[in-house]
Amino acid sequence: MSQLVRFGVALEKNVLKEFDQLIRRRHYPTRSKAIGDLIRAELVNQQWESDILVTGVIALVYDHHRRDLVNHLVDVQHQFHPRIISSQHVHLDHHHCLEIIVAKGRAREVEELANLLQSVKGVKFGYLVRATTGKQL
Repeated sequence: MSQLVRFGVALEKNVLKEFDQLIRRRHYPTRSKAIGDLIRAELVNQQWESDILVTGVIALVYDHHRRDLVNHLVDVQHQFHPRIISSQHVHLDHHHCLEIIVAKGRAREVEELANLLQSVKGVKFGYLVRATTGKQL
């Protein structure tokens, strides 16, 4: 288990007040937990910039009735099959689907997969959630 280290932080009073309001809305038990999560989020972003092994979640919303769209999405995923850990297909309504793809690989590879999927004509929404394998934190 890692060792905890205490350190002090000086902030303007109004910034601390807004931060305390934010952490209450997000149900953080302590300032320390909230600050730790902010630091870890930035460290994950740094991992993605250094192109190490990462994980990510790609969310896509599209109209599955659009001609050849689903085939194109599947073709892209097959090009990256060693990087895809899992995918889930959800029917939102008669026309719209949500596809959730979990990928693991070098940051540039996961970003390339996300960009290719998001740019397919007919995809209404695409978003990549950057995550970590947890080994570096």
